[in-house]
Amino acid sequence: MSRIPTKPEILDWIAANPTLTAKRDIAKAFGIKGAARIDLKRLLKELAAEGHIEKRKKTYQDPDRLPPVSVLLVLAPDDNGDLFAQPMEWHGAGVEPKVLVIPRASDPALGEGDRILARLTLVQEDDHNYEARLIRRIGTNPARILGVFRKGAEGGRIMPVAKGSQNEWSVAADATGGAKDGELVEAEQAGPKSRIGLQRARVVERLGNPAAPKAVSLIAIHEHGIPDSFPDDVIAEADAQKPKGLKGRTDLRDMPLITIDPWDARDHDDACYAHADEDPKNVGGHVIWVAIADVAAYVTPGSALDREARKRGNSTYFPDRVVPMLPDRLSGDLCSLHEGVPRACIAVRMQIDVQGEKIGHKFVRGLMRSPASLNYEEVQAAIDGAPNDRTKPLLEPVLRPLYGAYAALVDARHRRQPLALDLPERQIVLEDDGTVSSVNFKDRLDAHRLIEEFMVLANVAAAETLNSKKSPLLFRNHEEPAPEKLEALRETAQAAGLNLAKGQVLQTAHLNRLLDQARDTDDAELINMSTLRSMTQAYYGPVNFGHFGLALKNYAHFTSPIRRYADLIVHRALISAHGWGNDGLRPEDIEMLEKTGTHISDTERRSMAAERDTTDRYLAAYLSERVGDEMEGRVAGIAKFGIFVKLDDSGADGLVPMRAIGSEYFHFDRDAGTLMGSDTGLTISVGQRATVRLAEAVPVTGGIALDLLALDGKSLPKGRTSPAGRSPRRKAVKSKRRGDKVKRKVSRKR
Repeated sequence: MSRIPTKPEILDWIAANPTLTAKRDIAKAFGIKGAARIDLKRLLKELAAEGHIEKRKKTYQDPDRLPPVSVLLVLAPDDNGDLFAQPMEWHGAGVEPKVLVIPRASDPALGEGDRILARLTLVQEDDHNYEARLIRRIGTNPARILGVFRKGAEGGRIMPVAKGSQNEWSVAADATGGAKDGELVEAEQAGPKSRIGLQRARVVERLGNPAAPKAVSLIAIHEHGIPDSFPDDVIAEADAQKPKGLKGRTDLRDMPLITIDPWDARDHDDACYAHADEDPKNVGGHVIWVAIADVAAYVTPGSALDREARKRGNSTYFPDRVVPMLPDRLSGDLCSLHEGVPRACIAVRMQIDVQGEKIGHKFVRGLMRSPASLNYEEVQAAIDGAPNDRTKPLLEPVLRPLYGAYAALVDARHRRQPLALDLPERQIVLEDDGTVSSVNFKDRLDAHRLIEEFMVLANVAAAETLNSKKSPLLFRNHEEPAPEKLEALRETAQAAGLNLAKGQVLQTAHLNRLLDQARDTDDAELINMSTLRSMTQAYYGPVNFGHFGLALKNYAHFTSPIRRYADLIVHRALISAHGWGNDGLRPEDIEMLEKTGTHISDTERRSMAAERDTTDRYLAAYLSERVGDEMEGRVAGIAKFGIFVKLDDSGADGLVPMRAIGSEYFHFDRDAGTLMGSDTGLTISVGQRATVRLAEAVPVTGGIALDLLALDGKSLPKGRTSPAGRSPRRKAVKSKRRGDKVKRKVSRKR
């Protein structure tokens, strides 16, 4: 064909030939050569601009796509021995895509008819559209083991790293996976359990040196007892789930509910949409929709999935992996609001007035289909004037109305005065081999704040609805600071020349005034950290004590049921309160609410501790190459055994042991939170600038040791020296304390 094809002809070709969608393939099909390719390129650009096709790398195809985690049916090997699979769930309008299974050496053998859960990568090859990496074969769930491999004459053994575990595993010679003696390995159970002798295992992944960064999160998982493998009955129950249909649900599939998440998000459990309120009684107001994955439809009370989710309490996130609360079939597939596929949800329609105050809301149980899964950066870039191909069609109809509603909520937030801490979030970036490539501080974009405000509003709506219906639920409580912690914060502020008023009922507005005073001063980080330390820990409970930090009377977690069990409880309470089905709260669940709240509060803290330990180890590994370097930081803590310094460039906390502080003896004043030199009277307190030298960084423990070189830009004064072999003279320094009828003197800076 010498003529240029029409647009319908091009679209028909793409639909009929989903594997031949590169420009050169289209040109070849229609016999287009030479300068005529320019006209073809123009037509393809016009089709993309009109939304008919989507350009991906150097190919054009319909925007229909498979979720990143999908259940596949394995087909018979082709003539070349390659293994293909077809998706079990396909909602696209075009031809069903072909998937090539890419096996790894450690994968079990797959055959025709096997159902597998796989992670998909979009590709453009002649004979397939996706490549699949096996997560697991449906119906199989071998136990996973982490340990140190010890080579033997006929294979070897795996020694556990979990505290308190005495179980060893035997590894046959042909199941070592090439592991070397002393390497950290991940293995799985091989064969049935034996009543006699050691259980058998096979190595599925070599993790190298147990002190290496790639092993860090695995060690933390085992140290803190975080369950990281699902029981067989839980996997079987998850794998048996089917997508929910429209029956008994409100049809929201035509509503452009988009997801906005980090670029590396592992799941998508919330979506949003906003538009101007057409109610003449609410001129200038907005309608905000927030839709949340309907996890309760799949995880029913008393089921194996429910018992395991409650046991875990929440998902735990590490820089290189996630330990999910729910199996992949749910967390990465059926309960994740992927682009272009119908998903069950519970949605709330909220009306706000021109000042951002919520004036009404209503919950529905629905079925949605997100038109786009976007990340924060591309959404913010679109609003700032640089939309890409994905955000440009959504800019006016979807994104700008979202930001309009957000602007109103910001006004309401300023009047409400929630606690406005300014503590940058640290991000550890890893290379493919698990080593730390950089440590950055995340940018805080309006796109982040928009989603946060929408989620807070939805959480308030859930708590208010259940309160009004007198339904039991788990509140997210955050009580005001204890008096003694508040007094310590007041003294820290006074030492910095700032003021936190006494004699009034504490409100977050008072703390915000203190934070405003400190903004853009050398004490800003100190005051922010001290304010954070004065706060009580938030917790879950069936009795409402309000949320001090957010300045809210009613607050419950509703927006993340994929990763928090508390949100699942709130979803069930909404189901019961609205009479949506028989998968709501049971009487026995209501009786257990207090115990459940205590348990999941504990699992949340367990995850935080594991995440913190992992971060410390990664930072120690990152800094281990810089031993001997001088660094800048700030004194972040005082103890009788030394001082803690937070380093500027990485945010890591290191210890300067007492022996590494100058050449004199330092006395620790617990009440004042200071160290005082016995000879020079030098006083070291929290907040001072410090110049240090990195003395040691131990990845296995996460320990970082520092030598103190200077404080506030001045070298440490020399204390009196003692005869050789003797300790410096310990001169008594009297500390003035409260309770001794002598008011402690506070040094002030102006």
